[in-house]
Amino acid sequence: MSSSFVEPVNLSARGVAMVPLTPLHEQGLREAAADGQLWKIRVTSVPEPDQTRAYIEAALQATDRFAFAVIDEASGKVLGTSSYHDVLPAVKRVEIGYTWYAGSVQRTHVNTTCKLLLLTHAFESLGCHVVGWRTDNFNHASQRAIERLGARKDGVIRGHAMRRDGSIRDTVMYSLRSGEWPEVKAQLLYLLDKPRQA
Repeated sequence: MSSSFVEPVNLSARGVAMVPLTPLHEQGLREAAADGQLWKIRVTSVPEPDQTRAYIEAALQATDRFAFAVIDEASGKVLGTSSYHDVLPAVKRVEIGYTWYAGSVQRTHVNTTCKLLLLTHAFESLGCHVVGWRTDNFNHASQRAIERLGARKDGVIRGHAMRRDGSIRDTVMYSLRSGEWPEVKAQLLYLLDKPRQA
């Protein structure tokens, strides 16, 4: 994506790096998707293994999306991907989405770390007024994760998008305003710093 608002950037914290997605990440992303056969989940956008290249090409060709590969800094392994999308420079709004991780790192610190990195960059570097999320009305895990961040549910857009199986989904919309960010940041840091249950 070529936008003067969202420029290529490398973000990292706590052993997790987010770097601009490139075709060089194809094999790693394919392996991440295979870890848990994530493409079989009806309500996600994870590519099937043989569609990984097309997935990356679509992300790179989108004019209002900036995609990151999520990397384990110690091993260099690709853990998944996330994007800023529906970028609206005029009102300083981005959405965070197209997010998925290898099955083996789900329910670890990786997602929380990435959200902290993306939100910090959006609010503190880009000066965003609002960050949004959208998810499938049947993706309850995603909805819970977004709500745990402290985002507010804005509503549901009915008949909004096509799922991979051809059915039409309703989309649940969430947002977080810049004034709410300090409290959400404190909560994310608390979650990352507290001891994890085995």
